Amino acid sequence: MNLFDLPTGNPVVSFPRKKFASPLRGRTQNPLEPARTLDSKRSGGPVQHLGEKAERSHVVEDSHRIVIVGSGPRGVGVLERLAARLAEGAPRRMDIFLVDAVEVGCGRIWRSDQPAWFLMNTVCGEVTMFSGPPDGGPARPGAGPSLAQWWELHDPDCAGPNAYAPRALHGQYMRYVVDTVEAHLPPWAVLHRVTATVEDLVPSSVGYSLRLSDGTWFRADRVVLTTGHPTPALTGVHRELAEFAAARPHLRYIRGDSPADMPLDEIPATATVGIVGIGLSFYDIMYALTVGRGGTFAEDPDGDVRYKPSGDEPRMLVGSRSGMPLPARGRNQKTAAYKAGSTLFTPDIVRAHAAGAPLDFDRDVLPWLLAEIHLTYFTAVLRAEAPERVEDFRTEVVARSRRGVPDVLALAERHGVRDTSTAPDLWRLSRPFKGRPFTGVADFDRALVEEMRLDLEHAERGNMDDALKTSLDVLRDTRWVIRELMDFAGFHPQAHRGFLTDFAPRHSFLAAGPPRIRVRYALSLIQAGLLRVVGPETRFAADAGADSFTISSDAVPGSEVPVDILIDARIPNPDVRLDPSPLTVNLLRRGIWTEFVNGEGESAFRTGGVAVTRTPFHPLTAEGQPDTGLIVLGLPTEHTRWFTLVGSGRPGPWNEFIRDADAVAAAALNAVPAAVPAVTVPTTPVVEETVPALEPEGAPV
Repeated sequence: MNLFDLPTGNPVVSFPRKKFASPLRGRTQNPLEPARTLDSKRSGGPVQHLGEKAERSHVVEDSHRIVIVGSGPRGVGVLERLAARLAEGAPRRMDIFLVDAVEVGCGRIWRSDQPAWFLMNTVCGEVTMFSGPPDGGPARPGAGPSLAQWWELHDPDCAGPNAYAPRALHGQYMRYVVDTVEAHLPPWAVLHRVTATVEDLVPSSVGYSLRLSDGTWFRADRVVLTTGHPTPALTGVHRELAEFAAARPHLRYIRGDSPADMPLDEIPATATVGIVGIGLSFYDIMYALTVGRGGTFAEDPDGDVRYKPSGDEPRMLVGSRSGMPLPARGRNQKTAAYKAGSTLFTPDIVRAHAAGAPLDFDRDVLPWLLAEIHLTYFTAVLRAEAPERVEDFRTEVVARSRRGVPDVLALAERHGVRDTSTAPDLWRLSRPFKGRPFTGVADFDRALVEEMRLDLEHAERGNMDDALKTSLDVLRDTRWVIRELMDFAGFHPQAHRGFLTDFAPRHSFLAAGPPRIRVRYALSLIQAGLLRVVGPETRFAADAGADSFTISSDAVPGSEVPVDILIDARIPNPDVRLDPSPLTVNLLRRGIWTEFVNGEGESAFRTGGVAVTRTPFHPLTAEGQPDTGLIVLGLPTEHTRWFTLVGSGRPGPWNEFIRDADAVAAAALNAVPAAVPAVTVPTTPVVEETVPALEPEGAPV
């Protein structure tokens, strides 16, 4: 059995409990591999811990010193663009420090020793950490393989660009990118890999002083903070649930985090496990508690998947607002560079027809997004029913859009679509059981299985041939439009808050799905009695009388069930106010970081994101001034900017991930801080408070 069977959809699945072997070991030089070097500073040797002796022996005091704190995708992306720019620049002594508390080169979320059943959410052909494709020469900054190309080179059983790679494999790919960067740095630049936690940062007359977890201080001229996923303090009902379990040794509450960091191995087979959220992290937990316990999935001659238990699996009961496991991603029929949408839904078109600024999402933005989705949907319908009418239909829709949001459904009917009632309804699709009456558990189970099977039928037809799946891909491919319109208070405060608490969770539910095979496996576990979805609008509670947790759905009579262990399978919501990490606490305490507040007075929306300038994202201090020697990129700025957890570039033209990385690299290399206009930011005391919870389905890890 090959280690990578799962992404191929092989019906027989089991995993050895071992780490990935190094794919570079024992191979000869290949154009996709970094050139070898005998320089001990660039040999890919052991990661150094940067103590005082290391500083004195490796760092030239008059060099330009750049520190990247956090080596997940954002940090590695910046490093790759730094190296690409250094290759084209004038000689200048340079020390680059890549610092990570867990694994330098890929970080905590993508660490390379996690089990192989934790998969990526994007097909490997759409993932790259290089800012340019291979060009016939050796891999180097600006020209290197995508994840798919690298995987195919090192594993003859790779299923190709439409496979879903294990996250650990992506971690190894990221480390390969760092090795490639180091091998191609000019002789006057040195990369230092530092395994440590940065706990404090203090501005000084010569730059910044950073304190590591062992008490060591060292100096930097520029600091790039790409600290990634936080573990914020629990609030509200989840703090109460955790405290309830802490007082009862027979119960356990496992907070939301990366599933690879959850103590899932400690859950006994006799336990009844409740899971909050049925999104991407749920599927990872489901695998860990089944395949990770020695179980296997097999396909019957009739095509149905059956689960063969090992006997070590606990029973799982899950729930969420929707009561529906995250729908499957459509079978990929697109090239890596293909993008749907952007005919009607563009920043220029939205702004041209908006009532004014700041924008209102429901009034100014959503109608254009829905029009784009409907245009894509009915284009696919006509392509199947009357392809000769597609061009005329699209031409008329675009012509009508010059006067305002076109009535796409009416125009589709005019051009021969027989039934326009099938147009995607995002509200019904994201809450498929809302308002539906159920007589009991068995009635809901039948409805659930029917919905899951229907979704799989759509997904199997593909993300081009199936009208529904191709139209929902518009949500993914036009995230950049929403970002451009919303970021930095582009929406008025009420619209900003409403978007994050209502539409964004629906968007996440419909835009980010697992591979089809995972949904089939969930169905087989339901049939085997190991998995039960409790119902929509699930309630998770602590029952002091019964001395247990309970899960129930008011929509499903008789659904209440006690559980011993409760796992929050949602992605923690970033909030700088609730981040307990020493670095965040100190940056806020010193006024180096402030919270971004949209608006003023009673209507102001405290976002929980770090206040930054536009690119290259300098933090705004308590005085409202940009600190141009510091840069904050990615998740710490979530809600100041939207959907910052994007984890890679994409082959083809640069996407925002690579453009951001390049802008940050340019700013970090600048010896003289660039002038950035001052920005006044309302500031309020940092306090712990309850914030709106993310949709249980969460977002892609």
